[in-house]
Amino acid sequence: MNRPLPAVRLRVPTHEDAVAWHRAFDDPEVMEFYGGKAASLSVYEELTARQRRHDAELGFCLWTMLDESGEVIGFTGAQPWRPGWGPVGDIEIGWRLARPHWGRGYVSAAARETLRRVRAAGVRQVVAMVRPGNERSIAVAQRLGMEPAETYPHPTLDERALCFRLALDDGE
Repeated sequence: MNRPLPAVRLRVPTHEDAVAWHRAFDDPEVMEFYGGKAASLSVYEELTARQRRHDAELGFCLWTMLDESGEVIGFTGAQPWRPGWGPVGDIEIGWRLARPHWGRGYVSAAARETLRRVRAAGVRQVVAMVRPGNERSIAVAQRLGMEPAETYPHPTLDERALCFRLALDDGE
């Protein structure tokens, strides 16, 4: 993709962003690889609160992604890998975008900014965990220069989750 990436703004999620995330992700296509439906509002309330703590403690989090008009269109960012399986102890980058904004380059632009910010916070390597078949996320990981590293058995699904890795040099 050689077209210019769109302008995207990232901010630490507010309490109100929980409602916006819930609304943006209430789409079976968006949630195809995350259980098929949006989580309850209380899950997004806890998630946005946790991200505010991550930002205060680590200097990075899953940031709210806003388009040129200031509309909340999703999130991208980084956080410690939390589940008790997979790349425990690593910093995972991730993204989720409302369906009307797919295919415009928002995630690529926001993920590149994420890499810049986590590098500035002293992170030296990131991972991205992707379910098999999630071709859009695999493409984003590859656009960022991430390489497939290993797979992990998913604890509840009959599949192996893909782990992409990227070393962050000081010079990038």
